[in-house]
Amino acid sequence: MLQNQGREMMIVTSGAVAFGKQRLRHEILLSQSVRQALHSGNNQLKDTVREGGENVLRLKSLPVLEARACAAAGQSGLMALYEAMFTQYSTCTAQVLVTNLDFHDDQKRQNLNSTLQELLRMNIVPIINTNDAVVPPPEPNSDLQGVNVISIKDNDSLAARLAVEMKADLLIALSDVEGLYNSPPGTDDAKLIDMFYPGDEQSIVYGTKSRVGIGGMEAKVKAALWALQGGTSVVIANGTHPKVTGHVITDIVEGRKVGTFFSEIKPAGPSVEHQTEMARSSGRTLASLHPDQRSEIICKLAELLTEKKEEILTANKMDMDLAENAGHLPPAMLKRLSLSPAKLNSLAIGLRQIAVAAQDSVGRVLRRTRVAHNLELEQITVPIGVLLVIFEARPDCLPQVSALAIASGNALLLKGGKEAANTNRVLHQLTQEALSMHGVREAVQLVSTREEVEDLCRLDKMIDLIIPRGSSQLVRNIQRAAKGIPVLGHSEGVCHVYVDGEASVDKVIKIVRDSKCDYPAACNAMESLLIHRDILTTPLFDQIVDMLRTERVKIHAGPRFASYLTFSPSEAKSLRTEYGDLECCIEVVDSMQEAVDHIHKYGSSHTDVIITENEDTAEQFLQLLDSACVFWNASSRFADGYRFGLGAEVGISTARIHARGPVGLEGLLTTKWVLRGDGHTAADFSEQGTMKYLHENLPVVQPLAGHRDSN
Repeated sequence: MLQNQGREMMIVTSGAVAFGKQRLRHEILLSQSVRQALHSGNNQLKDTVREGGENVLRLKSLPVLEARACAAAGQSGLMALYEAMFTQYSTCTAQVLVTNLDFHDDQKRQNLNSTLQELLRMNIVPIINTNDAVVPPPEPNSDLQGVNVISIKDNDSLAARLAVEMKADLLIALSDVEGLYNSPPGTDDAKLIDMFYPGDEQSIVYGTKSRVGIGGMEAKVKAALWALQGGTSVVIANGTHPKVTGHVITDIVEGRKVGTFFSEIKPAGPSVEHQTEMARSSGRTLASLHPDQRSEIICKLAELLTEKKEEILTANKMDMDLAENAGHLPPAMLKRLSLSPAKLNSLAIGLRQIAVAAQDSVGRVLRRTRVAHNLELEQITVPIGVLLVIFEARPDCLPQVSALAIASGNALLLKGGKEAANTNRVLHQLTQEALSMHGVREAVQLVSTREEVEDLCRLDKMIDLIIPRGSSQLVRNIQRAAKGIPVLGHSEGVCHVYVDGEASVDKVIKIVRDSKCDYPAACNAMESLLIHRDILTTPLFDQIVDMLRTERVKIHAGPRFASYLTFSPSEAKSLRTEYGDLECCIEVVDSMQEAVDHIHKYGSSHTDVIITENEDTAEQFLQLLDSACVFWNASSRFADGYRFGLGAEVGISTARIHARGPVGLEGLLTTKWVLRGDGHTAADFSEQGTMKYLHENLPVVQPLAGHRDSN
């Protein structure tokens, strides 16, 4: 694939000695078998030895094979393997054998360079190896001798020398581990280093050499740093792990964060891994604060939103101007990007509601049980841990989610869209200013480096929950990329409004208009309007259509609705479409049950509405439909944390477990069990034991706020 993209590649490989050793052993065994057949009376393959008073037959050991002879015998087999693999892709290969002398002699080095350049020009992949059949043993202490000289001792040093000689853009050194670790992989404190800089060598503790090579990681690092000095970028990555084999090279070339990247320039800010560690550490302190202190932080943030509104709005205007000049954002996203004094005031009100709720969140006792005498069990609320919230062009999300994380004692990592970079920066500064009043400034981090969402989703050992806020495509991408990290959210908001045959005219017009036209880009906006068949022949149907046309809503006809019309609107391409704009689909159903069946088939379990004056029909609809939010005679736009009285929300979840619907403070908490005993053991409750289980439910009494164990 890379070659088809016009990229030039060389492969530095080993394996000739291993191939030759296998081949020569086979030849020796075959030769001994022939001799045995010729001299059947004299067993050449076995020796009789005395063990434990008995005669035992043992195979004779094979002679030690000399490495140069193995290399000479194995070169053809190694090359045959590469030719067989590349032939499948109609790619030609050529073998090039080199030694140290080929680089030390100017004429030989020029000849080598010319040969490789000509092969690359003809779209042939050079397979390069040291000529182990003639090469002398490497000198012990002559690995690196300066910027211009590197002694070729192994494939790592050979690859580095060739990369610099050929002025390669990138050197990929494949290992049997994920990359460079700060200590031997597998040890308790070993951490993968994403970026390595010259001068960091002192912080590395190397382990044993690779089981598939002779150089080990230390040799790879030395070679990588030498190549880096010569102007070639270097990545050390895993070439044997099943999950990445076949993709690791293309992932690196496409810029994904794989393995360890060697760079001469350190970024100005901390790495995202370091930010996550800071957030977790500070988040634990946040969780242990008195509830009043967490409330004070949130109230302070609410005050700053109004006090610093001019600074916020100035930054937001910069983002708006850049977005409008670029012309890439659709009107719906521009509306989300925009902030106003009214929006900031609403945000401040919502934050103060969260501050009140924070008084009774972390450390709340949910259940108490007397397991046995002097053995009491409690289930209490605790923070989830570190949250990663990824949001697009919606800066109002930042203070909302920050307040919810603070109230629930969670550390927070924020990744905002570049469209709102200036606004997000100011809002994050204000959030950290509020956190500073109780020494937990680092609990909320804003990722400002150019981290890809996929890279963030790989931090499964550092992040406990991912919450995407944005388009359905963003959510789907995150759900695919998240490996081992739960994702809370919904991929689509295909919300329905069903107009029953017994609906009120005034309520229908009012609710349908609000559900579709109040904020068409919202995930809780109506996308499909289901109409009872009996309404088609009434004035109500004409009023609905006239209202939608007046509001400039583009109508798409469902297949059944289109069959009733002589001249119908454009037929809907799909009944599962989330338009996110002034567009909607209209479809006809025969009954409430058919409407429920339609929603179950084409909906996204987000929010669905029935408009009817028949209470029995409404209650059946509310009971039968299993969406996260189900409303009777109310706009779908009420599916919102602020409107539910949650203060704010981190998103709306359509999941079946944990939190569902608008996720506020409660959805960011989990529980732990606390058992208080007095020397109890499980053996005390065995048949021979002296104690009996009681399992009595005890009244839940909340501890005094000042004495609450919050974590």
